[in-house]
Formats: sequence, C-alpha cells, structure tokens
Amino acid sequence: MTAPDPHSTHGPASTGTSAFKHPPGAGRLARATRASLLGLKAGWRHEAAFRQEVWLALILLPLGIWLAPSLAYGVLMAVSIVLVWCIEMVNSAVEALADAISLEHHPLLGRAKDLGSAAVFFSLLIAAGVWLMAAYLRFFA
Repeated sequence: MTAPDPHSTHGPASTGTSAFKHPPGAGRLARATRASLLGLKAGWRHEAAFRQEVWLALILLPLGIWLAPSLAYGVLMAVSIVLVWCIEMVNSAVEALADAISLEHHPLLGRAKDLGSAAVFFSLLIAAGVWLMAAYLRFFA
C-alpha cells in the first residue's frame, strides 16, 4: 500500500481550504485581528513564561532607550524581545496541541515540546546577545 499523495487534486483536501479558515472579504481583517487578540489573551492567561517575558520587557524597553547606541540598534533590541514573544507563542501552541492529543507520555509529543522549548531558548540567546552587544557598545566602544 502506498502513502496518499499530498499533492493530489482528489478528495476533501483538494479545495485547499479549511472550514475553520477566515473567508476572504472585507471582514477578514477584523476576524483575523480578533483571533490574534484571543491568542494574546490565552497566552497571558495560560502561559506563565509569556507573562514573565512581558514583565521583563516592561523593564528592559525603557532601559533600552538609554542603552541603545543608535536608533537602529534600539529598534533591533525591541525586535529581539518581540521575537522571544513570538517564539514563546508558537511553543505554547505546540504544547497545547500536544496536550490536546494526549496527556499520556508519547516520545513524539515529548520531542515536539522539547523542540519548541529549544526554539524559545535560542530566541532568548539571540535577545541576550543583542542586549549584551548594546551594553558593550554603550560602555566600552
């Protein structure tokens, strides 16, 4: 038996759309914005790590105005924080999906969660590197 062709034009997946996808039209932007705000609300409500990262940003961003060696570097510093938030949200989505599939231990679900966690770790390293370089440029260059 062969695996189904993912590029096949036969079957229910051939339309290329999901019943859950926002339909096109003038209201799409409003519906997409609402879904994004619901995601932010869920992240705040259910994810302690996201809340910690937001609180840390509220401290770091004003400090960054003073610390940044240039406007462009200040923007890079802010973007590095937003990157952490983005990766944290994706990681939280992976964890929620894994938990929805099964709360029992499964090696593939564990791997998915670990990979998401590693992505957050790398985003934190990037942010730390950007901020440490700003401090170096501010004090030693």
